[in-house]
Amino acid sequence: MCNLYSSTTAVEAMRQLFEVSVENSHLGNAEPRPAIWPKYRAPVVRLTEAGERELVEMNWGFLTKKVSKKTGKELKPQPWNNARDDAVMKNGLWKNSFLNRRCLVPASSFREAKGKNPAEDFWFALKSNEPRPPFAMAGLWQPTPPGLAGTLDDNTGLSHTVVTTTANEIVRPIHPTRMVVILDPADYETWLQGSPDEARSLLRPFSPQRMQIVQQGFRVLQDDPTSEAL
Repeated sequence: MCNLYSSTTAVEAMRQLFEVSVENSHLGNAEPRPAIWPKYRAPVVRLTEAGERELVEMNWGFLTKKVSKKTGKELKPQPWNNARDDAVMKNGLWKNSFLNRRCLVPASSFREAKGKNPAEDFWFALKSNEPRPPFAMAGLWQPTPPGLAGTLDDNTGLSHTVVTTTANEIVRPIHPTRMVVILDPADYETWLQGSPDEARSLLRPFSPQRMQIVQQGFRVLQDDPTSEAL
């Protein structure tokens, strides 16, 4: 499960990479984000009603009500920040968004943790001459349910989740079962506008030869684009 990632690409570079027009870029002068946690804001590329790409901010994680089993009292909503690839057409939380609201989630790296008390953090990124080349994770989005929107400290009115798939050889030693779905740029349009079957065909592990661990250690909870790969 991924519950922490970074997006440190400058807004203008992000806009050009994802082919978003100036008028459809709504991030302003947003600063790089070395640590994005569930419930917090993050940049997302989605389609407008006219079918154009736009850059907007969304809160990470689909929210659902949570009730205490002991007292029956309502607790803080559960943020579902990951959607399994084998459940996007079965689970009611994901299905409608998979069919109608797929998105690209810009990232520079993502973290997985290994062990407990304390856990060791591993940050994964793509191989490149750049410290952290930007990439896109496969995402889904939805309007935040009105009854739950008020539970967010900084509500955008929109929520996104990241789709996960089987872990590849570089991620598996850290997280033995799952990793985020990383999309090739050639597949962005298919993910956004393709048929459900075409989109599902993209839900596969990314090539481990194209990835690397760029940071490792205990309590490494922010990505540092200036650090060298291990």
